[in-house]
Amino acid sequence: MEPRFHRLVQADLNKILSKYSEISADLSDGFYYEFMEGVRLVVVQPTMFHFDALGLRRYNLKRFPYHFLFDVQSDCVRVWVLRHDKQRPVFGVRRFAR
Repeated sequence: MEPRFHRLVQADLNKILSKYSEISADLSDGFYYEFMEGVRLVVVQPTMFHFDALGLRRYNLKRFPYHFLFDVQSDCVRVWVLRHDKQRPVFGVRRFAR
């Protein structure tokens, strides 16, 4: 299985990395590493993660107050949105249309 990303996930990630890089390059690098480690984990064992109210699975980053929503498709794990834990719950919902 491989990861695939909604086209706006890169924009989500860039915004967060920019914010953290203003504080520290190490902090920005740490966020990127933790995000990519999360992606790796969900690709290896996607059913290990709980569902949210939309029916998407959720991965919570450990050191940072962010999470991403994903689903399991036949040939990939699709990441739909990367967002702050306090962000409006509807942020990114329109990206996922069943």
